[in-house]
Amino acid sequence: MNLEDKINIVKDILKDKKVAIGFSGGADSTLIAYLASKVSKDVLAITIDNHLFPENFLKHTKDMTSEFGVKHHIIDINFYENEEFLRNLKSRCHSCRNLMYEKIKRYALENGFDYICDGNNISDLVADRPGILITYGMEFNTPLIEAKLTSKEIHEYLEKNNIPYSRSTTCLATRIPTNTKITKDKIEKIKKSEKILSKISGCELVKVRNFNKVSVCEINNFSKIINNNSFNELNNQLKLVGYEKVCLNLSPLDDNEEIILQYKSNQFQYQLPFTIDIENTKKHLKKNIIHEKNQNRLKLEKIIINRNGLIEGYDLKNYDDALFEFMNVLPKIRRNV
Repeated sequence: MNLEDKINIVKDILKDKKVAIGFSGGADSTLIAYLASKVSKDVLAITIDNHLFPENFLKHTKDMTSEFGVKHHIIDINFYENEEFLRNLKSRCHSCRNLMYEKIKRYALENGFDYICDGNNISDLVADRPGILITYGMEFNTPLIEAKLTSKEIHEYLEKNNIPYSRSTTCLATRIPTNTKITKDKIEKIKKSEKILSKISGCELVKVRNFNKVSVCEINNFSKIINNNSFNELNNQLKLVGYEKVCLNLSPLDDNEEIILQYKSNQFQYQLPFTIDIENTKKHLKKNIIHEKNQNRLKLEKIIINRNGLIEGYDLKNYDDALFEFMNVLPKIRRNV
């Protein structure tokens, strides 16, 4: 199935519906808003302001929804008032999305929008993002997953059609290691540092990880910062922000995520970065399971799902067949948090 076929699947899903979108202005939700503006009966983009997003986040969402001609509503939730969130436990993103999605769903239903969706794509299902369980639990629709669109394909389509989107939409709390308290001072340091890093590197996709007195800078393109020998400037400016040491991660940021299987001789393996909730997964696979006594795995006709996150495929015609079978089973897998 080529990219246009997948886009047409999304259009068919959204056609003539009253669509409410959890909207961040990133690539995924932008694609849904854009396509919905062409084919849906009515469109409402709902943005959460949790006071922890990058600079100009809200301006980008307003600008894009205005350009697409869709309704836009901002819900204010001050996460600095949420002590559980500020504790920054490993389940932080799970708790955060639960609160945000509850607000989005309530507002959408109160305003007559019965098709509520988010921008999760098929690539998100192979990443360590526990918030996907909230998407399932709140019964949000996921048209990009249904169409089996990867992050790389979404970026390709947006860029090919000159559709604007923001590459800086992730919550700044993700820059702070879990089990380390989130404070306004840390978030403000990160925000200032990312603005500096973006200006010096010329990159829109930047992150500054906060390890108390140490900052770790991440960017998607090193050419400008290397050619201009900007290391001293970056070091000096981030020290003025309050860091004692400034580090640069030499692995470039990449948001063009795709799914690549280890495939050989009609078989494949893929190790997910989390463990599987076998009992919960079993409920969603239903009659597709070939029953076994082994409690640590589920066996399907061509797929084995292991509790440790290893997915195995066998008796497959070719790589495309293997990828199709893997993508088919991914939305039914339920992970442990």
